[in-house]
Amino acid sequence: MPFYGGEELATVYDEALDEGFGLIASNIAEPNIMMGLMEGADRMDSDLLLQMSGGACRFAGDGDAVAGLKAMGNYIETIAERYDIGVFLNMDHQTDLEFIEQQIELDIPSSIMIDASHEPFDENVATSREVVEMVEAAGSDVLIEAELGQIKGVEDEIEAEEAFYTDPEQAVEFVDKTGADLLAISVGTQHGVAKGKDLELRPDLAQDIRQALRDHGLDTPLVLHGSSGVQPDQLQEMLKHGICKVNKDTRYQYEYTRTAYDLYSEDPNAIVPPEGVEDARDTFFNETEWSPNKDVFDPRVVGRDIRERIADVHAGLTEVSGSAGQSLFK
Repeated sequence: MPFYGGEELATVYDEALDEGFGLIASNIAEPNIMMGLMEGADRMDSDLLLQMSGGACRFAGDGDAVAGLKAMGNYIETIAERYDIGVFLNMDHQTDLEFIEQQIELDIPSSIMIDASHEPFDENVATSREVVEMVEAAGSDVLIEAELGQIKGVEDEIEAEEAFYTDPEQAVEFVDKTGADLLAISVGTQHGVAKGKDLELRPDLAQDIRQALRDHGLDTPLVLHGSSGVQPDQLQEMLKHGICKVNKDTRYQYEYTRTAYDLYSEDPNAIVPPEGVEDARDTFFNETEWSPNKDVFDPRVVGRDIRERIADVHAGLTEVSGSAGQSLFK
């Protein structure tokens, strides 16, 4: 299937609202996690929403965010053609308006999240509305996600020491004034490493926000950021209240590194010389009896393990979020 745009993604969100499921929005910065996610989503017949932050784009482009977006966009489109699911790309936590304008001109992402949540309400409205107007002026179908309230923790280059919960009536005013297609809300999740037992989750607040929007004729999909530590029962409770996009990043980062660690820990002497053997990397151990084992250190070996683990993790998350079996693009 091709890599789809905002019009098709809006259809998925409409279905998610009607059926009460959520899309797991999964962050990537390089191909192994991306390909694992595609395999997991295809296995479960779930449409897939990938995400890239500005930092991820710069990483993929060796410091050049536009180059990184182009490279990963091409990569995603090429690999997506192998699968019978819809694949989408959201630009996560964007703050650079010039880069956002370039994204719209390139017509690569399916949606863009403008994050001005750290600004006062009126400035947040003005900045978010400016991005919506960019899309309208370009005649683009890119969806715009904005955020109201602050989620504790660090995401990309944005840091909040305290959480500020989203006010339901402010949410109505915000969506009405900005024209945002999706609204990210703060209801007790946390960016980074956070355990579900430590989170003060407010499904009641999500319900109040959802109801306030609907009372004003706004059927706006809600977004849950900072959900890596949210447990299955907690997530499923949130999904009852208009949450249909659930962000995951830290979990995949951990699985990537833990998978590599587990592989190399099984036989460390395949990688690192044992005690008493000179660590002569510069001569590639020419003068030693010991040699590293290419069957272990070849990056493709751990890359395959990482892809398989990410596929398994994402497959499980699609079951929890209810998106398994819901692909609209078979």
